[in-house]
Amino acid sequence: MTVIPAGSSTPSPPSDPLTTPPLPPKASVPPPSSTPAVSVPPRPASGGAARPVVSELRLDSFASHRRAVIPLGPFTLLTGASGSGKSTALCGYEALARLAAGDPLEEVFPDPGAWVPERSGADAQGRRGFRLGCTVDGPAGPVTLELAVQAQPVLRIVGERLSERGGTLLNTALRDPRRSSVQAAWHTAGAVSVTRAPFPDDRLATALLPLRVAGTTEGELRVLAAAEQVVVALRSAFACDPRPHGMRGAVPLGEGRLTSSCANLADVLHRTRGQCAQRHARLVATADAGCASPVTGLGVECLADGTVRARAERGPGRGTPLGRLGDGELRYLALALVLLTGPHVLVVEPAAEVPEAMQALTILADGFDRSLDARQARELLALAASICAGGHMRLLGTVTEATAAVARATPGVAVVDLTP
Repeated sequence: MTVIPAGSSTPSPPSDPLTTPPLPPKASVPPPSSTPAVSVPPRPASGGAARPVVSELRLDSFASHRRAVIPLGPFTLLTGASGSGKSTALCGYEALARLAAGDPLEEVFPDPGAWVPERSGADAQGRRGFRLGCTVDGPAGPVTLELAVQAQPVLRIVGERLSERGGTLLNTALRDPRRSSVQAAWHTAGAVSVTRAPFPDDRLATALLPLRVAGTTEGELRVLAAAEQVVVALRSAFACDPRPHGMRGAVPLGEGRLTSSCANLADVLHRTRGQCAQRHARLVATADAGCASPVTGLGVECLADGTVRARAERGPGRGTPLGRLGDGELRYLALALVLLTGPHVLVVEPAAEVPEAMQALTILADGFDRSLDARQARELLALAASICAGGHMRLLGTVTEATAAVARATPGVAVVDLTP
């Protein structure tokens, strides 16, 4: 599978900053314009996907990516040469997830200029920027989100569009560069067909919309359904990068929620080993399949100073502190634990107002096969494929070509080849 290009032609920019073509090198940020009217398509038929999921990621003038469209399935792995943008794609997804969760733009992009292509020149006003977008499938049908970000000279959102079946439900545009706001317009279908109001230029308008719209008309309900579908799908994400060095020592007891670095692995095992015997048994079996020496159990040793240390049990009266395991074994064990647990055990905040059965957690695993040997990579691929097949968890990761070759032969795994 290859990345699908979004096209290469560059027509003259129209007035709507979110109907312009992908950002050209010499005009990296769309010019300010008035907010256009909202164009709404016929109401779609019901029967979309039960859980909102991101089915496509779009990156334009974002680091090494230009007009890239990346299809996403339940279990998607990105591969390609060094510099092809594998890690950057995960950063783009994580950025959208954080914006959907309400994080301000400056926290998501503390160094915004780093994401603008080096060869992308500024326009006459000294502006440079990039675009992010996605498609979310769910009960409301396919909904698309497009976001135009000005990185320089001032970081701000200059345009956003939420659309359904090609028709715009929400649109924002920068009307006055001197103000820290954009003008938003959304479909209402009431006494007034379109409502307009200013929104802050450092937040995702789609995430703020449910706080602004009462949902008293059919049109408002339709806009809310689309916005909430996008927010639920995006914010249910957990970036995971196990770091063996931090996993080797004893840790204090806490709430037992796994962090992105998995440094508190022992604390999580202390919590989970007695809460779900079936999942813990599967974790032990997975550890046994991927570790150099047999593993008959995963225990926790409580130390005198109140900290806990994880152990791999080797049989009656025998055990090895996890700190003595190799980097590959620790990363393998940590990723297996992530896959076998749910959002309540990971440091992630799913949408509390949406039933768990209607949510799918997406794991972002950069370097999914880092430090793993061939056997560990094969076992972890099979485990992830079986977990993702259930529909409650999805995984987007990056791998080397060697692991990608095995993944292509693994049922349930989609491999996307990126090219520089």
